[in-house]
Amino acid sequence: MAVVYDCMDELSLFLGAPAELVAREEALLERADLVFTGGRSLYRAKRHRHRNIHCFPSSVDADHFRRARPRRQAGTSHPRLGFFGVIDERIDLSIVAGAADAHPEWQIIMLGPVVKIDPALLPRRPNIHYAGPRSYGELPAYLAGWDVCLLPFPRNDATRFISPTKTLEYMAAERPIVSTHITDVAEPYGDIVYLGSTPAEFVAACEAALREEPGEHVRRVGRMREVLAGTSWGLHRRTHGTTGDGGGAPQPSRGTTGKEDAVACHPSQMNRSGRSRPSWSSALGPRA
Repeated sequence: MAVVYDCMDELSLFLGAPAELVAREEALLERADLVFTGGRSLYRAKRHRHRNIHCFPSSVDADHFRRARPRRQAGTSHPRLGFFGVIDERIDLSIVAGAADAHPEWQIIMLGPVVKIDPALLPRRPNIHYAGPRSYGELPAYLAGWDVCLLPFPRNDATRFISPTKTLEYMAAERPIVSTHITDVAEPYGDIVYLGSTPAEFVAACEAALREEPGEHVRRVGRMREVLAGTSWGLHRRTHGTTGDGGGAPQPSRGTTGKEDAVACHPSQMNRSGRSRPSWSSALGPRA
């Protein structure tokens, strides 16, 4: 029986992670026949630790996020700048507060549960709205009402290797995106996403996104569509059908350079969670 290790993140660096995670992962790597990593930076950190390791980042159900009808935000004025996801140590609260303070007319909408951090630490402003958890099915409706989508991640141990799925989900909604300089966002999508890492830089990036000229909007949306054409659930269904039983070896995605430190991230088979997957049989090699 083959052992497959799907490494989604560097969990040992998360707040409150047990100290024994490092040793347990080392034991798992020694035992595993095949290792997947959830993003480029994570692959670079681990590629020398296993003989059969592959970068397979998240994919996206693009059709789901294109179906967007505004609701539940009727009482909130524009512009609306929104984030959805877990609100924990991976959110830069100084950026959220800085954006709200710099532009009181901006409405900052934060969807998601607050975990591992004290809710009392959350910045409270009249124009910051903590809407709590929402179901996956509700997310497109919120996205439809946002003018800018946010990725306000700090640069810390917990975010060093993150590869946010929501980047592609925001792209499917074709909204301007503003992010900090997270490697797995800035490196592949620096020509699509507005970038700023300090509160002042992030505010400036949001301002640029809000005043985006029509021609620039068309260019960025065009690039979003190019990205999604290479990695989406729709691609999986067209290429492999609905069984998840694809045949051939996965092909590298656009942007692989061939340099020694390049990462071949493959937009091949996806499971129901939206994560990319290769053909396990081809990745494992011939069976005895």
